[in-house]
Amino acid sequence: MVFALVGCSSSGDATPAADDQTAEEGTVFNIYAWNEEFKGFFEKYYTVPDGITVNWVIVPNADGQYQAALDEALMNQENAAADDKVDLFLAEADYILKYTNSDYTQDVTKIGVTDFSNAYSYTVEAASSDAGVVKGVSFQCCPSGMVYRRSVAAEVLGTDDPAAVQEMVSDWDKFDAVAEQMKAAGYYMTPSFAETYRPFSNNASSAWVVDGKLNVDSQIKAWLAQSEKYAQNGETITAGVWDAEKNEASMYADAQSFCLFGPAWYFNFCMGPAWESSLGDWALIEGPAAHFWGGTWLLAPAGTDNPTMVADIMNTFINDATVCENLVVNEAQFSNNKAVNEKVAATDLGNNDLLGGQNATAVFCGMTDNIKFQNQTIYDQLLNEGLQAQWQQYLKGTVTREEALNNFIKYVNETYPAIDTSSVVFD
Repeated sequence: MVFALVGCSSSGDATPAADDQTAEEGTVFNIYAWNEEFKGFFEKYYTVPDGITVNWVIVPNADGQYQAALDEALMNQENAAADDKVDLFLAEADYILKYTNSDYTQDVTKIGVTDFSNAYSYTVEAASSDAGVVKGVSFQCCPSGMVYRRSVAAEVLGTDDPAAVQEMVSDWDKFDAVAEQMKAAGYYMTPSFAETYRPFSNNASSAWVVDGKLNVDSQIKAWLAQSEKYAQNGETITAGVWDAEKNEASMYADAQSFCLFGPAWYFNFCMGPAWESSLGDWALIEGPAAHFWGGTWLLAPAGTDNPTMVADIMNTFINDATVCENLVVNEAQFSNNKAVNEKVAATDLGNNDLLGGQNATAVFCGMTDNIKFQNQTIYDQLLNEGLQAQWQQYLKGTVTREEALNNFIKYVNETYPAIDTSSVVFD
């Protein structure tokens, strides 16, 4: 698809000002997203140009609903009325390549987004096509770490000091040994069978699909083995990472489990019960494996009639130091601006009450060099979700192990018929 795009004038720092919205551009700005997280930040920290109405289209992410709605809108983009065109859309790491490698997105450097000097390299790589064309930006960097209960650590391990606990769980063998100690003391190691999925999957040495064939990487196999062992030994429970049962086992004052895994956004977006019931009883470390979890990218659709505002939003959320600092200090985010994060890490501004005053930003700064964005495919969201869903049924005792894995293969065949599953091996 080829679209006629309106250009934009930019200031000397290559950041077009919001009030420079050209008369030729549209008056309705449509943003597609799967939840209201970025909407909240946008409404707090971005000044919409006069005469522009922002319209949010929010569709749930689960089961590919968001992708389906977005795909339909993008396919209709060329013939859509000006007020109906997609002007900006959000994407996650698990499926971002589907859009960056398509003609439905455009080169943001051509509309005025050119300064990535403070952005973390993997976030730029993730927003780029295979040919290296940058199609968007992320307002956050998402190193993910192990978040543990200080009181449980002190009781079972004899210390709640982050440096000491990190040494005790610095690899998976040590992590497993601590899990046995937790069980002996009456605690689960984790409150979800899938809690450790990301630390394993992010370190895969091969992709889910290789040469058109379904491929189960050794890291995925290692996670299957660990989660099976933990569930059978009573070292975890069969709740999913988003289930209420997980929260009940981990985030309240009478917690039954030791640790979680999550990035900065997890503190506010997912740990609401902990802020009310166990404030200060948490600490953050890297854990047994460096990894990232999630992240939200802002992508520029081809055919938008508001390129000036698209560029201004992107520049604001990666290069406006005040906005980025507000995200870190006020919203417990880890921004996609190295200079801002390093400033907060060096001051009390990064101290987190949930973590007993620990400077979370400083801890996350120490993790960023180890993040890998590799072996991603356009299939990752649904394959990751599908494997966990089918495996959970086995761990719950609903089906046998063989049935669960066969059900996953069936799910892949139904969801992505073009993927060859004939030679897949799980053991």
